[in-house]
Amino acid sequence: MKNILWFSEIGIKDVPSVGGKNASLGEMINTLVSKGVNVPDGFATTAEAYFYFLENTGLLKRIEEILKDLDVKDLQNLQEKGKAVRTAILEATLPEELQKDVVSAYKELSKRYNIENVDTAVRSSATAEDLPNASFAGQQETYLNVSGDENVVLAVKKCFASLFTDRAIAYRQEMGFSHTKVGLSAGVQKMVRSDIGSSGVMFSCDTESGFADAVLINASYGLGENVVQGAVEPDQYYVFETTLKKGFKPIIEKKMGSKLVKMIYSKDSAKPTKNIKTTKKEQESFVLSNEDILTLAKWSVIVEEHYKKPMDMEWAKDGQDGKLFVVQARPETVQSRKNLNVLEEYVLDASKAKKVLAEGLSVGSKIGSGPANKIMDAKEINKFKKGEVLVTGMTDPDWVPAMKLASAIVTDSGGRTAHAAIVSRELGIPCIVGTDNGTKTIKTGQEITVDCSAGETGKVYEGKIPFEIRKTDISKIEQTKTKISMNLADPSQAFNLSFIPNDGVGLAREEFIIANTIKIHPMALINYKKLKPALKAKIDKLTLGYSDKTGFYVDKLAEGIGKIGAAFYPKQVIVRFSDFKTNEYRSLLGGEIYEPEEENPMIGFRGASRYYSPKFKEAFILECKAIKKVREEFGIDNVQVMIPFCRTIEEGRKVLEVMKGVGLTQGEGGLKVYVMCEIPSNVILAEKFLEIFDGFSIGSNDLAQLALGLDRDNSEIAGIANEKYEAVKELVEEAIRVCQNNNKYIGICGQAPSDFPDFAEFLVEHGIESMSLNPDSIIKTKILIAQKEKGK
Repeated sequence: MKNILWFSEIGIKDVPSVGGKNASLGEMINTLVSKGVNVPDGFATTAEAYFYFLENTGLLKRIEEILKDLDVKDLQNLQEKGKAVRTAILEATLPEELQKDVVSAYKELSKRYNIENVDTAVRSSATAEDLPNASFAGQQETYLNVSGDENVVLAVKKCFASLFTDRAIAYRQEMGFSHTKVGLSAGVQKMVRSDIGSSGVMFSCDTESGFADAVLINASYGLGENVVQGAVEPDQYYVFETTLKKGFKPIIEKKMGSKLVKMIYSKDSAKPTKNIKTTKKEQESFVLSNEDILTLAKWSVIVEEHYKKPMDMEWAKDGQDGKLFVVQARPETVQSRKNLNVLEEYVLDASKAKKVLAEGLSVGSKIGSGPANKIMDAKEINKFKKGEVLVTGMTDPDWVPAMKLASAIVTDSGGRTAHAAIVSRELGIPCIVGTDNGTKTIKTGQEITVDCSAGETGKVYEGKIPFEIRKTDISKIEQTKTKISMNLADPSQAFNLSFIPNDGVGLAREEFIIANTIKIHPMALINYKKLKPALKAKIDKLTLGYSDKTGFYVDKLAEGIGKIGAAFYPKQVIVRFSDFKTNEYRSLLGGEIYEPEEENPMIGFRGASRYYSPKFKEAFILECKAIKKVREEFGIDNVQVMIPFCRTIEEGRKVLEVMKGVGLTQGEGGLKVYVMCEIPSNVILAEKFLEIFDGFSIGSNDLAQLALGLDRDNSEIAGIANEKYEAVKELVEEAIRVCQNNNKYIGICGQAPSDFPDFAEFLVEHGIESMSLNPDSIIKTKILIAQKEKGK
């Protein structure tokens, strides 16, 4: 029997002997280091050594005796039993042979790194851990910055005791594992000096939607424990795997976190780590360079391809030599088990949602409600009852018994890879992390509703608000000859919505990204140096990490468009250039300096007329640069563009010329330039418009407004007629006919087919190539169209 095995001696087949965590480290050292993935060296005690310790000391019978009348639903009973077992283990003495072997291996590890008493991380690795259907992540303890023979031996014993933390006992009971059959291996690994560098968590899929082709990276300064536990709001980065593999640099999201504290080494051996405040510069900088983000993402792809499943990894960057390392890898356990044939949608009754008490990052897409129970210390979780909403600062594994009873969870701190987020996903309950003030604005006993159904931002509402759950089996939905694509505005919804049966995106609106992510008028960014100090200060707050303010505009627009393009890759995604009216542009920060007040903005300075105008041309060039970045730097070349509100052929030519000047040339690299068909002149001169553009997308809202002289913002006259009126239908029919005759693309992206099923049927009758619909209309319209096509 061996007490110790080096990581280089073990692989994934050795889970029964060294547990999931250590087996995976050995697997990576033996197979992935040669492919460029850095993994710190170390050794593991064996499960055989652990069982020998239990038998040799009589602990095995003692543990069985303590746990014989265990009741995990009674939290007090669980806490008493758990404490008794842990105390028994800690008071026992490890066999002399095991102690000698641990010290000898530790001395050898120190020698390998040429450090007298090398600093190590001592981690627990259970033999039933990290199996795809039983995630024991975080069930046992980890000890950081452990050095010296005696301290390492003590940390190994503490790991053995941590097999009986309250949460581990409860989890085993629930999963049907025997308490004395699960073994424990302690991994002793060289610490990466991330205390003076950075660290975080990485997933090889999107944790919220299960979208497989993205890498999610969370990053913060100092040791990784703060990110794992949710003690900080980390930076968040997304990379698109598909084009990364082709050599492109597709960082499709960079979101700066507040990162208020960092964990570093302390000189106290009893408490070897401590948290200190980060500097203002650290808080206002991205943790990782683009180069580091891409390196980690490439490693994620290598790890995932080796294990042939989505993976959850921890990484660290050494502050001394600047090198990156993967320090853990385990199977992702939630999204990989999802049934992709059934779409589940939670829909809140928005009319009853009045007061928002808190908001933060949503985890999952469900809704939950119940009385709030604010608990700030894990020692008090026995006060928590089933069906309540847990409201707290952050969670760690000690909170799991209470989390299992919760209808929803709300935390002040943490990101999408924090403990609260991971456990909530596993339990299938809604969770909102990083609210900052949830524990201040929500009171114990108050009825609340936790809504994660509306995208990236989750909201906590006062009161119990009704909601419904819609389930759709999409495996039975027939493919239609008419392409059914999607209208999309919010990039944070893109991964989720990509699972609805679709033929791409017929209208991706830039306006949502500009209004919600950028929030600043582009001309204010271009003229930043000339602005008044008060406005500059507001802009600085929104553009942290960017000295080049126009670079901020290009990057954020490119990331938003890139995320939509990636979600639907390689299907066509048509991005419409900005179509704000002057009143909408005025509402952006700095907008009132650059925008006139118009009587009727609907038919004012909008669309194509802005793009070549000296008042806006520079801003349009930034949009072109963003598209260029998406297609050429990210490699997301399924993104095509569309010009809105183009009144004349001359305007169309002028816009194409401006685009060409930036290197965004129609036809080059397969770039298609479509035009919105939404003004009667587009239909009347359809032949001529189609000489310079690659096709039409009918904007039925504006076409009806301009054909009928109906101001669509005026409710007084809205009832007179709509898109179904004969005059509008004749224009639509003519547009379809001319495009077909000229072999050009013809689609529709207006509201009409989403709102009126008979209008959708009319479009099918006349042979429209593609209909772009609101996501919630796609399935019912697809079923309708399939029936219509059969009946032809």
